[in-house]
Amino acid sequence: MADDDRLPTHLWVGAALARCSAEGVPAMVLHKGERMSGVVLVKISRLAEGGDAVRLLTQQRDLDGRLGWVPALKEDRPSEADADAYIARARARDPDLWAVEVEDPTGRNPFDPKEAEE
Repeated sequence: MADDDRLPTHLWVGAALARCSAEGVPAMVLHKGERMSGVVLVKISRLAEGGDAVRLLTQQRDLDGRLGWVPALKEDRPSEADADAYIARARARDPDLWAVEVEDPTGRNPFDPKEAEE
């Protein structure tokens, strides 16, 4: 277990991918980051809506250390090209970063317990 008693990133990502697989939702790791404490970016494609608008979310912790998710870009629904460019820039700045892509027609974030239960 990590020094701060949080689940190691590689296990957390693996659990989310397994949940997606069990629900028939395609998901893949685009980039593996630091196994124990890497930050996660999640790109969610809503195939049912058509077009190339996606959700791109990044982790953010509040003052109490609780995990939350916020849009990584100003646009709530950036184009896929803009999202991919942001991921490339973020990986260049932080090689410990994890990038995960999910193709969920409902647009749910499998890492957010509130959204995953919907």
